Amino acid sequence: MGRALDIREARRMTQRTRTIRNAAIVGVSTALLGITAPVTASATADAAEPFAWTACEGTGVDPRQQCATLQVPMDHADPDSPLIDIAVSRIPSENPDARRGALLLIAGGPGGSSLNDPSGKGQKLPQEVRDTHDLIGFAPRGLAPSTSVDCGLEHGDLATSKLRPWPAPDGSVDGNMDTARRMADACARNGGELIRHLSTANEARDIDRIRAALGERKISAWGVSYGTYVGAVYSQLFPHRTDRIVLDSVDNPDPARVSRAWLAGHEQGVEDTFPHFAAWASKPGNPDRVARRTSDVRPMFLRLAARLDREPIPWPGANPEELNGNVLRQAMLDGLYRPSRYPTLAKLILAARQGTVPPAPEAPPEAVLQNVAGVGAGTLCNDVAWPKSAAVYQKDVAESRAEYPLTAGMPRNAMLCAAWPYPPREAPVRITDRGPSNILLVQNERDVATPLGGALEMRKALGRRAVMVTVDSTGHDAYLANGNACGDRTVSRFLATGQRPASDTYCD
Repeated sequence: MGRALDIREARRMTQRTRTIRNAAIVGVSTALLGITAPVTASATADAAEPFAWTACEGTGVDPRQQCATLQVPMDHADPDSPLIDIAVSRIPSENPDARRGALLLIAGGPGGSSLNDPSGKGQKLPQEVRDTHDLIGFAPRGLAPSTSVDCGLEHGDLATSKLRPWPAPDGSVDGNMDTARRMADACARNGGELIRHLSTANEARDIDRIRAALGERKISAWGVSYGTYVGAVYSQLFPHRTDRIVLDSVDNPDPARVSRAWLAGHEQGVEDTFPHFAAWASKPGNPDRVARRTSDVRPMFLRLAARLDREPIPWPGANPEELNGNVLRQAMLDGLYRPSRYPTLAKLILAARQGTVPPAPEAPPEAVLQNVAGVGAGTLCNDVAWPKSAAVYQKDVAESRAEYPLTAGMPRNAMLCAAWPYPPREAPVRITDRGPSNILLVQNERDVATPLGGALEMRKALGRRAVMVTVDSTGHDAYLANGNACGDRTVSRFLATGQRPASDTYCD
């Protein structure tokens, strides 16, 4: 991806391709003093030009959805910084007489876009929320059709099992460090100046420019997964600009580790979720049953992964073109994101036990993968400094493999950030309890990507500012997705009326 994704081509991208882009996020993604927004950012945000809305290009969007482009500084701290484009969309309130304001939809990632979410997930919102709010989507900086970046990674390095760093079968991280250096060098060579300015804090500053261009004194938001961290950072930097904030499937805000904590969370997330899969995969009458007893599923999976470590199965059309132990482990991790994926995982297990493979999964267009990977790399690596020493990762991986064999050390391993050539431009934002009490957290008990333990850390950090709804459900993304009716009602009531539970709540 040594050249930027052509923006005009991206704007002609079909809805199907945009859907594939969102699916690709799974593969890219997951200092101690708080900071404030620079004077230049806060002083100029409310002087933003209003949006010039036009019809959206492409197919598959609601005809009511409108699109516009906003220019923001590449470097919010530099008044003379070059300007970059942020693509924004909206569907106006369906009842102007009831309109309260704007609800910003913040996608996960890093590398996810909410540009088409007003037409998509936004239409799942109850009528009273669609009446009271304009629905706003955007493509974050770096992600087409906003001004885009890419790293020109080798095709093999776009494999999910490379973007998530699985150790060698013997636990060695030497190969991961080599991969990190190769990928980081490609990003430095091909990513341009913009890749150095990708960060969660800068995305939050861009959001405040969006708010100002909308003409809103305050803005509400629904952030999902990584979007919860974006929403929390925005609420920290611009607390007086927030209205009703929903953080759904919540990231750990640990200011010392940031993205390292998110990656590490997968080991507990798998432990929380795998028993649910095992119960499903051993249920009598299940056509994809992999074992007769729930207790047999885990040891069977571990044996199969170890066998594939020794004897990979060719897998034409896949990336990589073999089913090895780490590819199976990655498929397991992907399959635990939501119960609707369990059959795909089970079919892969059953085929591998017979020495065969199913058809290779359809891959997103390579330009999309390159763009998403570039945004993910820049954001994750710029938000916080990662250790550079292989010895640090080797020690952590050994401990993780012993305690959490299903994830084989991956969650504590070295991403390309271990070789990132640029130091962070600012300290990570420390999330605190300073600000209005207008945040609602919603979190499934069993979530492989953002486990309950990390959400509890966010709840602790926000203190009196937040109330948390814990949902007895399995899967990533809770509200209107993999949660339950009780949780959905609670969040919908808050968005529509501002009414939150008086205290933390459990939805069974």
